[in-house]
Amino acid sequence: MGMEKKEHLKKDRERIEAVLQILKKQAPLTVKQEKFCNDACVERFLRAKGDSVKKAAKHLRAVLSWRDNIGTEHLIADEFSAELAEGLAYVAGHDDDSRPVLIFRIKQDYLKSHSQKSFVRFLVFTIEVAISTMPRFIDQFVIIFDANLFRSASQLLNLVMGTLKITSDYYPARLHKAFILNPPSLFPYLWKGARPFIELWPVTTLISSTTMEEDDDPRTLSTSTVNRSTTGSVSSRFSFTVSGHDSLKPWYLNTVAEPSPSLIGLSPQTARSYSFASPSVRSTPVKTPQRVAPRTPRPSFLASPAAALFSMKKEGQQGGKEVMFLPYLRLYRRPYDEMVYRGKMKPPLGGLVSIVAPQHSGKQIVQPPHLLRRVGTSYQQRF
Repeated sequence: MGMEKKEHLKKDRERIEAVLQILKKQAPLTVKQEKFCNDACVERFLRAKGDSVKKAAKHLRAVLSWRDNIGTEHLIADEFSAELAEGLAYVAGHDDDSRPVLIFRIKQDYLKSHSQKSFVRFLVFTIEVAISTMPRFIDQFVIIFDANLFRSASQLLNLVMGTLKITSDYYPARLHKAFILNPPSLFPYLWKGARPFIELWPVTTLISSTTMEEDDDPRTLSTSTVNRSTTGSVSSRFSFTVSGHDSLKPWYLNTVAEPSPSLIGLSPQTARSYSFASPSVRSTPVKTPQRVAPRTPRPSFLASPAAALFSMKKEGQQGGKEVMFLPYLRLYRRPYDEMVYRGKMKPPLGGLVSIVAPQHSGKQIVQPPHLLRRVGTSYQQRF
C-alpha cells in the first residue's frame, strides 16, 4: 500500500509539473498568476478534466485570462456598498467540516436594475471572500439560494444557471453542495428541463420548507391555523347585539343546547333564512344528503407491490433532502450582520470603509496624554 501511494503521488506531481510547463511555454506567468497556480489549484483543474494534462492547461489558461479581464485582484467592498448593506450575498459562516457557506438573497428586481457585468463582479467578489476564509486543506464551499423573494421561475432559473455556470467554468471542483430553498411552483419543471445543460446539477438540491417541520420559524404558517381563523371570521358575522345586554348568538348558532331536529344539515348561511321564515316552514324537516360509499376501484397493474415500493423510495429521497439541509439550517436562520461579514474580508477585499459598532457611535474618543498636542508651547519645545 505504501509503494502504491508513493507512485500515485509521483504521478500526480508529474501531471502538475507538465501543466505548469505548458502554461509557461505559451506565455510567461506573472507573480500573481504563479501564486494562483499553486499545486492545489492545478490539481483541482486536473480533477475537473479527468487528469488530462492538455485539457487542464487549456482550461487554466482561459481562467487566467478571464481573471485579468474582470480584474479579480482589484475587487474591493467599496464597489458593492449597497449590496453589502442589504445582505444580498454573503458568507454566513462555516459548516461542520469548515466549509464556508454562501447565502444568496438576491431580489428579483436586482437583476432588472443592474447589468450582467455588475452581477458577475459581485458574484466573483462573494466567492473570493469565501475562498479567503477557507482554512488549510479546505477547498470547497456551499451555496444556498434563498428563493423566497422570487415570483418568476424563469428569472430564478437564469440566476441559478448563471451562478452555477461561472462556478463550474472558473472555479472548478470548488462547489460541494448547492441548495435552492423555496422556489416558485413552476421552477421544478423548468429545472428538470434545464438539468442536462448544467454541469453541477448533481450537487444541486431543491428544498421546500412546506415539507419541513419548522414550528419555531415565524416565516412559515400552518394551514390549520389559517383555516381556523377563517372559520371564526365567517361565523362572527351572524351574531347580533341587543341594547343593554351583552353580545348574544342567534338561537340557530347556539352550541350549548341540543340542536333542533329540523335544523340538522343546515349551514350558517341557510340557517339565517330559516330564522325569518314562518313556523310551518321551519317545522318542515330538511333532508340530509346521504353519504355514498366510494366505489371499489378496478384492479390495475399499477396497483402492485412494485408501485408501492417506488412510492416509498420517492418519499425516502425527499426525506433525505431535508436531512441533508439540516446542518445548514442554523446558518440560514442566522441574521445578517454587515460588520461581522466585513470583518471576515482580508485585504484588499475589505476596502477602505470601516464600520463602527452601534454601541460605540456617538461616544467621544479620548486620546492618550502623550498624543495630545501641547498648548502654549513654542516651536522649538514641540520639536
